Order: sequence, then C-alpha cells, then structure tokens
Amino acid sequence: MNLDLENALRRVRIVPVIEIADAGDAVPLGRTLTEAGLPVAEVTFRTPAAAEAIARMVREVPGLMVGAGTVLSEADVDAAVDAGAHFLVSPGLNAAVVERARRAGIPIIPGVTSPTEIETARALGLRLLKLFPAEAVGGLPLVKAFAAPYPDVAFMPTGGITADTVAAWLQVPTVAACGGSWIATRSDIAGQQWDDIRSKASQAVQLASQATPSVASR
Repeated sequence: MNLDLENALRRVRIVPVIEIADAGDAVPLGRTLTEAGLPVAEVTFRTPAAAEAIARMVREVPGLMVGAGTVLSEADVDAAVDAGAHFLVSPGLNAAVVERARRAGIPIIPGVTSPTEIETARALGLRLLKLFPAEAVGGLPLVKAFAAPYPDVAFMPTGGITADTVAAWLQVPTVAACGGSWIATRSDIAGQQWDDIRSKASQAVQLASQATPSVASR
C-alpha cells in the first residue's frame, strides 16, 4: 500500500502542508489546489478543525488526495480514518501509531532523522519515510547520504523547504516528494487568499515539472 502512495507522491512531487483553523475554508482551499494542478493536501492535526476539514475535502473535492498530518497517537489515527483521510503523516516514528494505521489499512509516512530510526521503520515494513525537520537535521547532504545504505527507502522531506530550495531536493532520486508549508499558509487560508494560493500552487507544479530526477521511479 505504501508503494502505491509513493507512486502517487512521485506524480505530484510537492505536498502542501496545511493548518486549517476553520473547516469552512477546507473545500475552497481543496478546489483551489486542484484547479492549480496540485491535487494533494496534508492537513495537520494542529487545530481542532482538522478532522472536519479533512472530511469535507474528501467528500466535496473529487480527485484531491488528502492526508492527515501531525498524527501523534492512536486516537489521531482513528480520527483521520473516520474523516476519510487517504494517508497519514507523523513527525516521528511511533510503533504503536504505525501498528494502528496498519490495522486500519491506511498508509502512514512516519518521520525519521537517523539510521537507527530508518532501520526501525524498515523492520516495521515501511519504505516511504518523512525526513523531518529536513533542513534542520542536515538537509540535502543527509538525504543523499542515506541513499547509499538504504537504496530501498524513499523520503518525503518536510520542514524548512521553500520555493527557492525545493527543486534541488526533488532532483534526488530517493526523494519521492517534498512537503511545503509556503503554498497555503495559515494566514493565507484564514484570509481566504485563494488567488495567491492558486498562484503559489501553480508555481509549485512548474518547479516540480522542471526538477525531474535522473531516476524518476524505483
């Protein structure tokens, strides 16, 4: 199941990481991203509105791949599944959370920062991992270094990546996609700045199309 998710992420290349304070903004946001050619969103469980926002996006925006982010507990897994999320993302590696996701039949991308965590994730059967916080823990040199001992692992680096740096990340073959919070910031969403978000999402699509790695799929 994670392999299918990896392939889907390799098609979109950039995943908007989103905080939604008002679930009423979820559908217009989802439609804006889809119209811009970026039909994916990771809605973080950082606000009380997250679960309802996910549910509305899944229900009312056809073709949008909706993930639940900042999944920290088994209860978060259950809430995301109940909302209809298509995948889960967590900032760290929690075996209990991974197991709950496995039992629920939903793919999860846990966060890692070290060889030990990568090997723990591999032992749990995972091959698609989140490098977080990507820039702070070592940036591009780190993800490139991981490729040699772990060629079977793909990454979704998130944290500190911007429109100016994302292309370099996407040129690394083991990077399936990058998470980006610049595309739809919390203030943009609260202010319903749909035109600005559409413009940034369109720019992200263009950046992704120009940054095809030497090995497009694995």
